Amino acid sequence: MRELGPGFFAWCDEPERLDALAATLSALIAPGALIGVLMDESFEARSVDEALAIARARFGGQTSAHLSFRMMLSGSRRALIDIRCHSEERERQVPHGPLTLNPWGKQDFLSSDFDLAWGRGPRSIQVEAVVASQLILDDLEDLLVRFCAPDASGRIPTGACTHGVHWHAPVDMCATYNAKAEEIGRDLALSWVHLHDKDSVSRIAGMSLQALRARVEAAPRGARVTMKGKSKHSRSLSRETVLKALAAPPSALLDALGASAAPDDAWRAAAPRATAIVDLTRQIAETGEGPPTWPVCTSSHGHIHFVKKHPPFHVRRLASGGVVLATHPYCSLWPLWANALSALGLMS
Repeated sequence: MRELGPGFFAWCDEPERLDALAATLSALIAPGALIGVLMDESFEARSVDEALAIARARFGGQTSAHLSFRMMLSGSRRALIDIRCHSEERERQVPHGPLTLNPWGKQDFLSSDFDLAWGRGPRSIQVEAVVASQLILDDLEDLLVRFCAPDASGRIPTGACTHGVHWHAPVDMCATYNAKAEEIGRDLALSWVHLHDKDSVSRIAGMSLQALRARVEAAPRGARVTMKGKSKHSRSLSRETVLKALAAPPSALLDALGASAAPDDAWRAAAPRATAIVDLTRQIAETGEGPPTWPVCTSSHGHIHFVKKHPPFHVRRLASGGVVLATHPYCSLWPLWANALSALGLMS
């Protein structure tokens, strides 16, 4: 049985969903790939235009568009993925997310097996874990951006990725995308409203930041939601902390997140050799010349334990004005947020 890869989610207004699907499909599909289209019937399309014509003719009501095709990853690799585009009527009944994307199998996208050029020196679980994280995060961030921002239209204001199958609180996901970096507080407000009011994230992700703030303000003073934190200050999130964060300058919030993303000592110790291995491995893949590569499996308890104990965080500002927060799919973004809020003196 294939183990599913991570799930990607994006929010978009219903009138623009098929246009967003068209842009995403064009940005992701591998040259010459066939497209499976499943709606009220099954079809096989030989071009993006043909697939979209089928989707536009049948989309709406209870009928969603379900497309399967091979996409390009880094290093000329390909992965088979599913994209689903759901109508508003369908979302009201079974909220999945207006747009969802899933690699068909973990081995296609979140693989733990790599052929690496070790060069000189003994093998190290820590270095192997950092190498795997670098490679996985590169693919994850690239796919999230191509999914949510395939062009400059800004149709998709927010999106996220998780190792699970549901769109949960953004701070509990492994990656989020926001089209406007100055609205990074949306991740925090959306998380709080979801956890406190029990609304489905896919149903409220399109709310304006002002509307989300009003929902937080409407909660009783002192209200808290439980978080999966390791330290005392990160085991819950208060209404007051969220409101103070939303009132803070967005630049201060982004700077605090960036500072909190700095790797710890254990990660920094392993990073130089890991980077050298990644660079050499890519060089060999591109030129076909260099030392031999060796198969490495990074799914052992030791590898996973190291990543979970020393989670890597990325805060990536995009040229479009957006921002991506990301960590390894086995981890969540909450430690990053908790440390940033604590550094700003906002945790209460």
